[in-house]
Amino acid sequence: MFDLRSAEGKPERLPALAEALVADGAVVIVARSYPAARAAKNATSAIPIVIEYAGEPVETGLAASLARPSGNVTGLSDMSSELSAKRLELLRLVVPDMKRVAMLWNADDLGMTGRYKAASAGASLMGIEVLPLGVREPDDFGSAFETMTREKPDGLLMVTDVLTLLNRKRVLEFATANKLPAIYEFDNLAREGGLMSYGADDKEVTARLADLIARILKGAKPADLPFEQPTAFRLVANQKTADSMGLKLPSNLLARADEVIE
Repeated sequence: MFDLRSAEGKPERLPALAEALVADGAVVIVARSYPAARAAKNATSAIPIVIEYAGEPVETGLAASLARPSGNVTGLSDMSSELSAKRLELLRLVVPDMKRVAMLWNADDLGMTGRYKAASAGASLMGIEVLPLGVREPDDFGSAFETMTREKPDGLLMVTDVLTLLNRKRVLEFATANKLPAIYEFDNLAREGGLMSYGADDKEVTARLADLIARILKGAKPADLPFEQPTAFRLVANQKTADSMGLKLPSNLLARADEVIE
């Protein structure tokens, strides 16, 4: 039996939700995001926890190492450094002379801050200046937009968590209206009007998580199950958005895309 519980975008509710799952006798807890994973780990050291999209587990203190988690948490690693570098490479195909990239992320989420740091480090290696736009609440997005209007980056990378996802339409509309090439982490953001997205194939992630859960239910301990990494990735390009921005997507990017939205 599955028991789905959501904080509905309010992370302060997560500890109580995690404690309720423990009290109700959960056999395995699946946590999506760092705040959810931290709340679950704080609530129990006995019940296995399987995590996804929660940042790098060693960096955030959720696990001792990827190879031997040494606790009750396992799951999939974000591959932040590798994927961030790839996203910047793809964005540079669209903006070959990119000098400055804005990075928008939830500064209150340790997992997403780690993902931002990985992206920032990758940008530095590529000789690209970073315009950091850490947000903590919906009202902060207006200030982020003002900063981008004033300092005019050449591109935008948005790190996705609950806060940025709930405010995605504002970000998508700003990027399109200001003809700002942007790359996102998940397919649905490109389908909703983002210029393009690159990230792990969510279907594969779900299948890998299901396999880890099955192994735990058969007796495996999370401490003995190494964190896994995605192996399938998807590039989605939105030609319709590009046309509305007067932007020509390069043929080599379109040829590599797994999906092109006309």
